[in-house]
Amino acid sequence: MSQGTSRRTVLKTAALASAAVVTAPYVRGAYAAGTLSLGVWDHWVPGANKALDKLAKEWGDKNKVDVHIDYITSQGEKDKLTAAAEAQAGTGHDIMSHRDWNIRIHQEQLEPLNDVVDGLVKKYGPISPVAEYLANIKGTWRGIPTTIGSQVKPCCSRFDLYKEHAGIDVRDMFPADEKKWDKAKVDGWTWDAYVTSAQKLFKAGFPVGLPMGQTSDAVDWVGGLFNAYGVVFVDAKDNIKINSDQTRQAMEIARKIMEVSPPEVYAWDDAGNNRWLISGKGSNIFNPPSAWAVAKRDNPKVAEQCWTHPVPKGPKGRFVGQLPQFYGLWKFSKNKSAAKDFLTYISQKESVAQLVAASVGYDLPSFKTMYDLPTWNTVEPPVGTVYGYPPRGDEQTSIAGAPARSEVGAQIYNQAINTVMISKFTQGKEKLDDVIKWAEKELEGTLRA
Repeated sequence: MSQGTSRRTVLKTAALASAAVVTAPYVRGAYAAGTLSLGVWDHWVPGANKALDKLAKEWGDKNKVDVHIDYITSQGEKDKLTAAAEAQAGTGHDIMSHRDWNIRIHQEQLEPLNDVVDGLVKKYGPISPVAEYLANIKGTWRGIPTTIGSQVKPCCSRFDLYKEHAGIDVRDMFPADEKKWDKAKVDGWTWDAYVTSAQKLFKAGFPVGLPMGQTSDAVDWVGGLFNAYGVVFVDAKDNIKINSDQTRQAMEIARKIMEVSPPEVYAWDDAGNNRWLISGKGSNIFNPPSAWAVAKRDNPKVAEQCWTHPVPKGPKGRFVGQLPQFYGLWKFSKNKSAAKDFLTYISQKESVAQLVAASVGYDLPSFKTMYDLPTWNTVEPPVGTVYGYPPRGDEQTSIAGAPARSEVGAQIYNQAINTVMISKFTQGKEKLDDVIKWAEKELEGTLRA
């Protein structure tokens, strides 16, 4: 960037040019009476974008609105950069995708969507608490949870390896029908049981693969572990709570897992655990069905032995990491009424069913009443392999950083304080009390910021 070019100029230029730099399928309604433009996360599943194209055409034809969709990659955070450029320039798409904490970042530029969300809740019941935490700012919904790209990260296990080397039949424990789950067996899937099985699998030469870097896959599974033990970093009233017996218990569990994990987990990015499972060496990861889906193509023998099921349970419950995505409506949109109607349309269960099917079960709605969609029962191999992907039974969703105020929670999450603590304790061999004192100072800094 030249010294004579300001950051503001660059951002405004990027916003004005955003439609030109991304692939832009155009869906035209007959005798159009208006236009609607969307900047949408570009799905990793081949062909998944076509489901949204189809829904946009159906709605556009019915309402005589031209719907223009730009699919924007998340590689290099291009989707977030585009949103930031549009927010600052005050021009761009009507509707924009927002991942993780981006609704909070752009809340002042986003139109309230309480009317849309309230209508969906009335029809489909309670919404995911994680979605509410991220998008409901002081009682105002600044984004609507979208099925596309939203995910949780439960266990994906090699059931053949667990049965042979750990004596655990995960398919018997979590069959592809929640009505057949035996409470005693399900309750037996605890973090202590996970550690014991991981030790046996390590000795057999097939370690579990849980990342311990500073990317979302690592932060999410550790966040679920900490919640299972009742760990709180900062509460809703800005009280720092990390120095606790609960923290020490969770850290000891993490230490035992790291002792029987591949040493490279500290350097893994979000694809590291996927590659580990697909290679045939890994016995368990915490992930959406993406690793299984790629294994279907690259290593079918591994895919045939995969089973997705709930995460282990701790003293305070069973918590799975969740990362919802959202659609936000910019305040500068000139077609807000049509935008809200379109968002309502693609959030109906009939529309969601098409999106879930197109993503082979990867995309997850934020309404539990939609978890009976047929895709999770029918995709294979083996049949039922991703039935346990949506949170079922006593499994609750969570996100690292909660229940702190969202602006504080975002810093806890993005700084990966939870995984850094474990890395210091296990890889760095620092004393646990010293690690906790370090975390306290970091959290003091987030509160001051």
